[in-house]
Amino acid sequence: KVIWTLLATILGYASSVPVGDDSICTAEELAKYSIIFTGKWSQTAFPKQYPLYRPPAQWSSMLGVTHSSDYSMWKKNEYASNGVRDFAEKGEAWVLMKEIEEAGEKIQSVHGIFSAPAISSGTGQTSTELEVHSRHPLVSFVVRIVPSPDWFVGIDSLNLCDGDHWMEEVAVDLFPYDAGTDSGFTFSSPNFATIPQDTVTEITCSSPSHPANSFYYPKLKILPPIAQVTMVKLKKNQLGLPAPYLNLPAKSNEIIDTVSETPLDCEVSQWSSWGLCRGLCRKTGTKIRTRFVLLQPANNGMPCPNLDEETGCEPENCV
Repeated sequence: KVIWTLLATILGYASSVPVGDDSICTAEELAKYSIIFTGKWSQTAFPKQYPLYRPPAQWSSMLGVTHSSDYSMWKKNEYASNGVRDFAEKGEAWVLMKEIEEAGEKIQSVHGIFSAPAISSGTGQTSTELEVHSRHPLVSFVVRIVPSPDWFVGIDSLNLCDGDHWMEEVAVDLFPYDAGTDSGFTFSSPNFATIPQDTVTEITCSSPSHPANSFYYPKLKILPPIAQVTMVKLKKNQLGLPAPYLNLPAKSNEIIDTVSETPLDCEVSQWSSWGLCRGLCRKTGTKIRTRFVLLQPANNGMPCPNLDEETGCEPENCV
């Protein structure tokens, strides 16, 4: 009798526990957070090919969702959905919104959608509010890097619930990702679809390992964070108030850049072929070859070497 009672109790408990990583959240049912996105994409931190015009460095609007572990907006090393592709390549949110809504209707894995305005420069802040639920404690979002082929920053399934309580504050450094749908190497690369589509991959200072890559800094161990996101739990008397700025801007939404300088070495082309030998017949003449600057140095990087070279030669076709 005792054994059967024990078994019944254990089985009854097991059947009442929901499946998934977010199932252990026993915090109060709802919580609200302010979410502050801070762009740190400055010419000081990322001097290589930094976009100054047509268009200058900037960030798209933020599109995010609070959800359970049954839903995934995007995931590293997996294929991006059509909605994420459209957002990462063109900043178009309609297909991604449709995908979120369908997931919410089909398996009820989505609690809410949130968005924040775009930032018109590489450094600046934008903010909004989001609501999480004890059965939907995960946060995901994407922000497109503009201009870029299909690059973005974001968070995949960050859990704001810690057992029986909601976290008071969470800050995460953000690094660039490639959606795997466009094959451009530089910020201003023309549209060139990746066929077949690749998976979402993190862009690092050495990957893709190509000197043309706008984030290629082989002397660095890791890239500096290109952005940061902070989520702060709102107290009940704060609900409905504007989200606070953590780094008070000096003007507009510009923030003070405290990122250490990233040195950028000069890059030059290959030597040209040698020019004609110039000089008097039966005397040693000179010939010259040249090269040109591909990338100017910045932030105390290695200066450019000589761009022309001279050597002795014997004049040809002398009479």
